[in-house]
Amino acid sequence: MNRFFYTALIRILTPGLLGWMALRARRTPGNWGVCSGARFGHYGSASPLKKPVWVHAVSLGEMRAAQPLVQALLDQGDTVLLTHMTVTGRAEGARAFGQDIRHGRLLQQWLPYDFPGATTRFMEHYQPCAGILIEREVWPNLLAAARRHHIPVMLASARFSDHALRQSLRLGSVMRQAYASFDAVYAQTLHDAQRLEQAGASAVRVSGNFKFDVALAADKIKRGKGFASDLPRKVIAIASTREGEDELFIRAIGRQIKRARGQGRNLSEKVLFCLIPRHPQRFDEAAEQLSKAGLSYVRRSQLIASGDCSSTALQECSQAAVLLGDTLGEMPWYYALSQVAIVAGSFQPLGGQNLIEACAIGVPVLVGPHTRNFEQAVVDAMDEGAALRASDPDAALHMALQLLNDPQRMARMGEAGAHWVQKHTGAVARVVAGLNELKSRT
Repeated sequence: MNRFFYTALIRILTPGLLGWMALRARRTPGNWGVCSGARFGHYGSASPLKKPVWVHAVSLGEMRAAQPLVQALLDQGDTVLLTHMTVTGRAEGARAFGQDIRHGRLLQQWLPYDFPGATTRFMEHYQPCAGILIEREVWPNLLAAARRHHIPVMLASARFSDHALRQSLRLGSVMRQAYASFDAVYAQTLHDAQRLEQAGASAVRVSGNFKFDVALAADKIKRGKGFASDLPRKVIAIASTREGEDELFIRAIGRQIKRARGQGRNLSEKVLFCLIPRHPQRFDEAAEQLSKAGLSYVRRSQLIASGDCSSTALQECSQAAVLLGDTLGEMPWYYALSQVAIVAGSFQPLGGQNLIEACAIGVPVLVGPHTRNFEQAVVDAMDEGAALRASDPDAALHMALQLLNDPQRMARMGEAGAHWVQKHTGAVARVVAGLNELKSRT
């Protein structure tokens, strides 16, 4: 397929694509601007930024990964145009860089849909000096518009699985040309680099993963550890659960509690399970599932309303079987609260979620069998002794409970994880150096 037929196809599919976007918008609170002017490259006023560095972080995960890069760009005096496709990514960007937005150093905008006219208007309106796409956001018309306007674009912290390579090759020349158009590509691992070259990218460098450079909020870590020290129970975090996993883990928690009761033990007196859905649209659904399963629970938002670390919050947490993590931007608090972290997204064939934050805080990690999106990181963490793999939620909870009874092993795993993260930092510095080299040529 060439770009002409690609464009014709997306025009034909536009009603369905817009309907899909509208459905996502209904499921997730917030203003998605599905049919807004910005989504089609129409803007009401002149851009307040002059020659910004354009960074595209499509959604929540990419935005979290991009934070140290965006901060490094701001620190060296660049203005930043930060684009997104989802409301969760945009909300995270606003939370992380609210002060820079207020002072005019950073502007958030929706990325236009990949129509030739929309992407051309985007480039003409903002006139970025360079663009950085995070992880694997590759849009043929967007990149073609950048080439026509002589705007260098790089793909950074790029990950590219075997599945993504097969999809790209099936689409033919349109994707090969898109990957070939990048002025620089920085891959997370050697395997990612090799697959990107097969897809058409040239001069691919291995820079590492931005997620190793994420600066975790020290105040949240401190408050999480403080709350944990006052709580008379150990905590197992079940983090970033995705579609279908909440119910699986809720059932597994119920079975563990029932099994312990049959052995004459009250598991809820000793262990608090902390269930943290990845997407906010599932917070209420998870609460309903906990109620149906007969598991007592308290929401994290209730603890905050009670005074966060107050005696009331501690009492509410002490009486519940499950703490439901229904807040955003608090993952450091949840991990600091926990003695063991089960990183989900990997117990259904969804590709897994980021385990690096938990390792950085020094928490032993368990993952499931489906980790293709983070496979190299998972393998490396396991080789370092920082992580273990479980076959299913029941096995993961059983392994987590065993770790709670082995403080020495928990300490070794936590130290190994922190050391592993520390020795892999530096991806942001390498990409910023490459960006500055590109900018010097234009």
